Amino acid sequence: MSDFLKLIGERIRSLRKEKGLTQEALAEKSGIHYSYIGGIERGDRNISLTTLEKVINALEITPVELFQFHKVDIETELLDKRMLIEAHRSLMIDLSMDEVKLIHRIAKDIATSIGSHRNRS
Repeated sequence: MSDFLKLIGERIRSLRKEKGLTQEALAEKSGIHYSYIGGIERGDRNISLTTLEKVINALEITPVELFQFHKVDIETELLDKRMLIEAHRSLMIDLSMDEVKLIHRIAKDIATSIGSHRNRS
C-alpha cells in the first residue's frame, strides 16, 4: 500500500465523518460498494479517477478540498492527544485526591515552563 493511497483514504474517511455519513451511506450516494469504500479508506485500493470523482461528488466537496491533507494531520494530532489524556486519567483514577492534586500542580508547572520557554524562542 502506498503512503499516497493511505493519505487519500484517511482524508476521505475524515470528510465522510465530517458529513455524518457511514461507509454504507457514502457507498449508496456514490454508487460504489460499501466494502470498496472501506478499502479506499484503508488505502488498500488503487482507485481510478472516475471512482475518485464519484466519491468527491457524493461527499459534495471540491477536488481541492480532498487534497487539503493538513487537516488530516490536525485531526490525527487531536485524536492522539485525547488518547494520551485518557491514558493519564486511567492512571490517576485510583489515586487519592491529594495525589491527583499534586500531579496536576506538577503538570501545570511543566506546562507553564514550556510556555515561557517557547515565548523566549
